[in-house]
Amino acid sequence: MSKNSENKKKQVPENKSGRLKKKFYFNELEKLQLELVKMHEWIKKEGLRVVVVFEGRDAAGKGGVIKRITQRLNPRICRVVALGVPTEREKTQWYFQRYAAHLPAAGEMVLFDRSWYNRAGVERVMGFCTDDEYWEFLRSCPRFEEMLIQSGIILIKYWFSVSDEEQDKRFRERINDPLKRWKFSPMDLESRSRWVEYSRAKDEMFAYTDTKISPWYVVGADDKRRARLNCIAHLLSMIPYKEIRHKAIDLPPINKEGYVRPPITEQTFVEQHY
Repeated sequence: MSKNSENKKKQVPENKSGRLKKKFYFNELEKLQLELVKMHEWIKKEGLRVVVVFEGRDAAGKGGVIKRITQRLNPRICRVVALGVPTEREKTQWYFQRYAAHLPAAGEMVLFDRSWYNRAGVERVMGFCTDDEYWEFLRSCPRFEEMLIQSGIILIKYWFSVSDEEQDKRFRERINDPLKRWKFSPMDLESRSRWVEYSRAKDEMFAYTDTKISPWYVVGADDKRRARLNCIAHLLSMIPYKEIRHKAIDLPPINKEGYVRPPITEQTFVEQHY
């Protein structure tokens, strides 16, 4: 890190392990989420089309930051796309076709929780695609993204980088926590045993797809709180927006004249356990 970068970096409160303190994190998150609300209203007003791609190793924190981005936003404007395994029919389509179907219309922002880069990662490492399919992807992906950008789409790509020690810690938390156990899959075990192969695949992917017109932005993700704040702050900086001034709203009084509601005893209520 350069001296200039060190000077610009905020002095933030940390705990003994060097991670952000919870109170500071939530205060900063609330400020950033307010800006996200302003930004997504501007996207709607101006008819912008925004695509944000989230990639990275398993347990790197992609889902966590996506949740914090969407937490306060209108799901009709900002939606998440997390596609499952392709169907037999989709396997016969042009590779990018099923992803293109989820691209935004005017006034929308789409967050891809994993994306077309599956081919350069898990499909490559696990042998789910052929060598010809893999190399064709690396050749065509920059052109596909260039077409998106030239069509007016704002494309932003994030890679969440996590150390093997931190990933191991998070995997063990998932295994031992009933609330997180669903996050762990057999594929996660494979990702641990093939750490080097995934590293090689990521480096090769960057060599072809980290372009000037569509660069990758790497998020250091060993500290989840820092990763979330840094990613959201960067996202806000990538989309020029202005705050929309709303007119004051006066709630009209309720006019109950001329209507008698049926007896409340005719309705079935949920039991009050709390």
